[in-house]
Amino acid sequence: MSSPNELVRTVRPQRPVPLIIAVLILADIVSAFESTMMFNALPKMMTTFNATAVETSWTLTAFALVAATSGAVCGRLGDIHGRRTLLIVLLLFSAVGSIVSVSASSLTGVITGRAIQGVAGGILPLCYGIIRETLPKDRIAIGVSMVASAAMLAGAAGTVVSGVIIDTLSWHYIFVFAAVVALIAAVCALALPRSAFTDRTARVDWPGAVLFAPAIALVLLGITNAPRWSWADARTVGSIVTGLTLFAVWTWWELRTVSPLINVRFFLDRKQGLALLANALLSAGVFGATGLAIQLLMQAPVSAPVGLGMSATAAGIATFCATSLGFLLSPVSGRLSHRFGGRRSLLVGTVFGVLSAVALTLFHGTVPQMIFAIAVLNIALVFMLTSIPNLVVEGVPAENTSEATGVHAVARTAFSGVGSSVATLLLSLSVAPGTQFATEGAYLSVFLLVGGSSAVGLVLALLIGKGGAGARAQDSPGVPSAVGEAHP
Repeated sequence: MSSPNELVRTVRPQRPVPLIIAVLILADIVSAFESTMMFNALPKMMTTFNATAVETSWTLTAFALVAATSGAVCGRLGDIHGRRTLLIVLLLFSAVGSIVSVSASSLTGVITGRAIQGVAGGILPLCYGIIRETLPKDRIAIGVSMVASAAMLAGAAGTVVSGVIIDTLSWHYIFVFAAVVALIAAVCALALPRSAFTDRTARVDWPGAVLFAPAIALVLLGITNAPRWSWADARTVGSIVTGLTLFAVWTWWELRTVSPLINVRFFLDRKQGLALLANALLSAGVFGATGLAIQLLMQAPVSAPVGLGMSATAAGIATFCATSLGFLLSPVSGRLSHRFGGRRSLLVGTVFGVLSAVALTLFHGTVPQMIFAIAVLNIALVFMLTSIPNLVVEGVPAENTSEATGVHAVARTAFSGVGSSVATLLLSLSVAPGTQFATEGAYLSVFLLVGGSSAVGLVLALLIGKGGAGARAQDSPGVPSAVGEAHP
């Protein structure tokens, strides 16, 4: 346990708020772009390396496995050693991963580079921590909301940008683009003020990290491969059960150690526990299930039971335009969270989640109707996505912000995978005879999943209870709150 005289506080020069938010959005773009940039490249890579779809999909899996671990581990390391420094390190590692991939002469080399890129999963939690320690109290919620929604927008842009690069150049240049953006972001991050709080005496919980990494990796491995292996396959069951067993051991260890990697006790608090549960549920139903189903519906031929016949590029552009609407509304979510607490934004998001399920059910017959339905969905997504970190800010000590938001990032990654796998299963249960295309009933079952998860999320938001907007009053930029209460 740290004592006040062991904490290092530095006096930092002030930076303009727009500059700080702009730099953090740029850093966040690196992580979000890298998470989606490979989807359009898989067919080209199959041809280049004479590989199967399963083999090339490891460029996605390797990134996701490392990103999930990085989100929690690097969040904690940033809380201890300084978030700005670690942010720059992660951006440089991300650039190195891109260089490794673009220089590789084999698929294994590309996958290795993608795994190195995966450390970018820790960028967003660090950004939240930097916002909390550098922005004035009345700007924190808006800053968090803008950075969170920028991740959603950049993820949508990733498929569009990568598609254009592939069509005009080569898949190799996706990594060149990613490396350049990461290096620019690292240089710009030097303009951020140095972390005002570091704890030089804190010990890194390496046993916790060693247990946590394979636990999350095994669970995600089973979930992401379930559509190919089937949920009943021994590999799926074995991976998930082994991972959950390690996770149980890790939880036991974290509860008994003095300086845990992640303070599990945070989530024993009613408000934080309900927020984590809502995040997991909404990640599965709204984030995970819709991404797959909507793209399949938009790109399926008009001759299919349900399909709009759009090209991959056109579908990506339509999705990006609808996502832009959500990004424009992020300051509204931030102001709502600042004035009334993150719970109010979560309530708005879950209500729009239910409405989006209704819109998808009724309006999927034409391209304009579908764009309208996706726009409603993205309004729901931006309020959900921005409310969760603001709920964390309201209830977690300032020096543990990145650690706690990192846990939420891991939960979102894992349960988005669950939702995607469940959607795949639902779409495969009912296909038109003699084709591989899902029936309208199959799509409606996915939309029902979206509406149901949103409705349950609404109930959880109501259970969180009022209050919280003033909880961050303990913060003042650069001064940690309640020293020592992070790790009782």
